[in-house]
Amino acid sequence: MTKRSSTSKTLTPFAVLLFCALGCGSPSEAQTDVQAVYDQETGRLRELNYDSNKNGKTDSIGYMDGTRVLRVEVDKDEDGKVDRWEYYGADQKLEKVGLSRANDGTVDQWVYQGTDGTVVKMEISTRRDGKVQRTEKYEHGALAAVEEDTDSNGAVDKWETYSGGVLTSVAFDTEGTGHPTRRLVYGSNGAIRIETSADASAVTKP
Repeated sequence: MTKRSSTSKTLTPFAVLLFCALGCGSPSEAQTDVQAVYDQETGRLRELNYDSNKNGKTDSIGYMDGTRVLRVEVDKDEDGKVDRWEYYGADQKLEKVGLSRANDGTVDQWVYQGTDGTVVKMEISTRRDGKVQRTEKYEHGALAAVEEDTDSNGAVDKWETYSGGVLTSVAFDTEGTGHPTRRLVYGSNGAIRIETSADASAVTKP
């Protein structure tokens, strides 16, 4: 199994079990494999540890605020490194799924999906420092636009636009203004047109 778990909004088996454990009455046989951890000071539920294959190793951890699920971390291959992070909102719906592009247990990619299950946005920490430097937006499953902070100073300085997943233009902020000052436009015939800040009406954010 590869480290990149599915980004589907379908909940992991543990998440399904977790919500059932919180909302159902009597515990099932599977629920006996869930170990609860409580805060010693407040007595509130803090973690639920799950051993899905009953081999004595925890492969999923649900981080809790009482009965509210905050995050679920899954180590499917049990190598001690998290493969998938599930983040839940106040409504207890899955908001995003985190993945590790290097398969090393460090989350550096967050996937958001629409109601139909297709990817609508992806945030990437290109420097793998926990901060988002690149945001990809998708339409009907195809890449439509990208915003990137190439120097990691907190401001977007590169914009890419796509049509049907094909790159059509790239704009750059070369002067630190927060707006594009130079743009490359790619024609269908392979020609490239260069627009600069001299043509203020042309160089606009995609």
